[in-house]
Amino acid sequence: MRTAWFWLVVAGLFEVGWPVGLKMAQTPGKVALGVALAVACMGLSGWLLWLAQKSIPMGTAYAVWTGIGAAGTFLVGVAFHGDPAGLARVAGVGLIVAGVALLKLAS
Repeated sequence: MRTAWFWLVVAGLFEVGWPVGLKMAQTPGKVALGVALAVACMGLSGWLLWLAQKSIPMGTAYAVWTGIGAAGTFLVGVAFHGDPAGLARVAGVGLIVAGVALLKLAS
């Protein structure tokens, strides 16, 4: 079961890679590289989610996977792309993280 949770966390981290790749693809001269990064991350993320779901309930795995992807993408956007980080937005991501933690504790 620990291995499944490891795969799920790594899958969530790769889930961050595809929106980053799509953002990179908006830069002139980096379209192909960005799309390639996005597609590779999608594939790896999905495969690792599949591995994790062998022993983690589907709904829990999917919620954790998307939660890691959403929170991670938010952090990358704020840190590297000038996305706004107002109190309400940070609180919203905090609620996502709290929900993911609760799902882990409940399983």
